Amino acid sequence: MPRVGLTPDQVVDHALALIDEQGTEALTLAAVAARAGVATPSLYKHVSGGLAELRQLIAVRVTGELADRLAEAAVGRSGDDAVAAVLRAYHAYATAHPHRYQALPQAPQPDDELARAAARLVGVIIAVLHEYGLDGSEAIHAARTVRSLAHGFASLTTAGAFQLAEDLATTHDRLVTTLTTALRTWPA
Repeated sequence: MPRVGLTPDQVVDHALALIDEQGTEALTLAAVAARAGVATPSLYKHVSGGLAELRQLIAVRVTGELADRLAEAAVGRSGDDAVAAVLRAYHAYATAHPHRYQALPQAPQPDDELARAAARLVGVIIAVLHEYGLDGSEAIHAARTVRSLAHGFASLTTAGAFQLAEDLATTHDRLVTTLTTALRTWPA
């Protein structure tokens, strides 16, 4: 019988807190069980697939969180303003949760729930690009461009790759301007 009050969502909460504090390499069932105050074998009552299932649940949660942040940033905006807001929200999420961001899967996973979360994330980006008159294949190419820029800059930032004194926000703003300029002249 599962521990009263402990749910799979709460197990994910404990796992994410561990990741936030110590990084993805610290994620073990024993460490999550200790945070949850249960014996390690007890976690299988809540996450029957063990660590593999827990990693998948984390991926779904992180993908959903990022999709929510991007959607919130885009609300009430269009065109360049929406793209800029989405890119700022993406970067803000990654820098606020650098270890959690590492748990974001970068390749498709064979999981329906994760596929839905990923489709929602991509859907936000494609919706923002609609203002540029992009649809079909061109919208996909543009969405890949947005994702590449967002993920590349976020990954380099969270890895501490930008060591020079120049203001990082200025660099990010210039990347956004470069992208929005390109989107306005995107091949139809």
